[in-house]
Amino acid sequence: MNETDIEGARVVVAEACRVAAARGLMEGILGHISFRVSPDLLLIRCRSADDTGVAYTRPSDIRLVRFDGTAGAPGELDNGYQVPKELPVHVESMRASPDIRAVAHLHPPSIVAADLAGISLRPIYGAYDIPGAVLARGGVPVYRRAVLIHRTQLGKEMVTAMGDRPVVICRGHGITSVASSVQQSVLQAASLEELARMSLAVVSAGGTLVDIDDADWEDLPDLGANFNTGAVWRHEVARAATV
Repeated sequence: MNETDIEGARVVVAEACRVAAARGLMEGILGHISFRVSPDLLLIRCRSADDTGVAYTRPSDIRLVRFDGTAGAPGELDNGYQVPKELPVHVESMRASPDIRAVAHLHPPSIVAADLAGISLRPIYGAYDIPGAVLARGGVPVYRRAVLIHRTQLGKEMVTAMGDRPVVICRGHGITSVASSVQQSVLQAASLEELARMSLAVVSAGGTLVDIDDADWEDLPDLGANFNTGAVWRHEVARAATV
C-alpha cells in the first residue's frame, strides 16, 4: 500500500472502532481493531496520553507498526502512543492465513455472558439475521482461558482454538473476529452479539433454544455483499455518528 492508501485505511479502522463502540461491542478504552497493509506491517488502534476511549477514536490513533510491535515508520509511536498489550491476538491471527487482513478484538457483553452461562450460540433464527444464522451454523469455537493474550504462545493457543472459523469466543474476556475487511470483522461480531442477546432473552423467558429446521436453509439466500456489508455498514456508520 502507498502512503495515500495507508492514510485512507487509518480512517476506515478509526470508523470501525467508533461503530463497534456504538454497537456496545467494546466499552471505555478496551478493545482494538487492526488491518494488515503488508506481510509484516499492520495498522492498529493504539492508546495515547490524551486517549478518550474507543467511541472517540481518531484516525491519528491508528498507528502503523511491525508484527514485532515496533514502529512501522518514523514517528508512528511518538507522542506517547502505545501498542496494545494484546498485539499477539492480531499478529498470530494474521500469520494463520494470508486471507486474514482485518482483526477485531472486542468485549461484547452478551457473548461473554452467554458463554459463561453455558449457552452455545446456535442458529435459533433465520431471516431475522441471515449472516448471523450462517455464522452460528458453522459453529462458534471457544478459547477456554480467561487471560490477557499478551504473549505469542497465548496468541497461538487462541488461533488454534479458532481453527478455520472466523470468530472465536475468549472465555471470560471477549471475542476475536477475523475477515478480509475491517467492516466484515465488525459486522460478524455484531451479528454474533445479537444472537447471544436473543439466546439469553429466550432462556430468561423460560424457553428452549432450538435450531431452525434444516429445510429452511434453502430459503435463506445470501443477499450479497452490497446488502450484507455495503448497506449495513452505511447504516452502522450513520448510527454511530448519532450515538
